[in-house]
Amino acid sequence: MDEQSINEMQELLKTLASALVEAPDEVTVKPRVDGATIVLELRVAAADMGRVIGKGGRRAQAIRSIMKAKASRCDCRVAVDIVD
Repeated sequence: MDEQSINEMQELLKTLASALVEAPDEVTVKPRVDGATIVLELRVAAADMGRVIGKGGRRAQAIRSIMKAKASRCDCRVAVDIVD
């Protein structure tokens, strides 16, 4: 996995999350590599946490599915952690 793939996935996740929240300036994505997996830590404002997670975690699962599809095109693995 290369730096360009990490940056592309980081920007995609930030774009997706920014579209869902009311405070897009507070969306941050911090990538880290854990073995063969890229872990993307998503942070949003506390008031926007429910918007990103969604009812029953459906939005969070949809975001993870989109990110996994992108990762499959880059021949790598990705995990999305939504942190407070």
